[in-house]
Amino acid sequence: MFKGFIENISKKNKNRFSITLLVLLLMSIAVMRYLDSFLINEVSQNGIVSFELAKELSNSNEIINAWDATAKSAAGLSLGFDFLFLLIYASFISWLVYLINDRLFIKSKNIFFKKVSILLPFIVAFFDVLENIALIKLLLGDLQQKWSAMAYYFAVIKFGLLIVAISYILLGFLILVFRKKITF
Repeated sequence: MFKGFIENISKKNKNRFSITLLVLLLMSIAVMRYLDSFLINEVSQNGIVSFELAKELSNSNEIINAWDATAKSAAGLSLGFDFLFLLIYASFISWLVYLINDRLFIKSKNIFFKKVSILLPFIVAFFDVLENIALIKLLLGDLQQKWSAMAYYFAVIKFGLLIVAISYILLGFLILVFRKKITF
């Protein structure tokens, strides 16, 4: 995915690309946290995550009813902005996986593993899109159990795969530190 792009840029530009992705990610997280601050109450103590993991229609409906007009607007904005955010976090995580793979598997012939590990964050983003669609349907008043269940299961898959991808990055980083292939 990144290989053709990467081979044609210098180390300096790779560093700029890394920093640009990191800045975009941090800015996006700040926006998401700001919007989420309107969604936190006694019913949805974890903001949008409570809504994502409601699972049952009655829980989803209770969360929606606990939000005032401002919170509902913030939820809609959050779900809309999440379509951009998921591209940013998927790109950032995929970039980190690429960098780890590039250093760990320099001479490896296991191209399949490299490609799958780099593609994993975009698979996560796909599940995030499906989850968002279900949450938007609920927020717009299509109160059906299937949307609550769909949001829940896709959120669980998304969070599980994110844990796998982030664990892979952390483990790869530790291996590289111990092999002294990373310089600070």
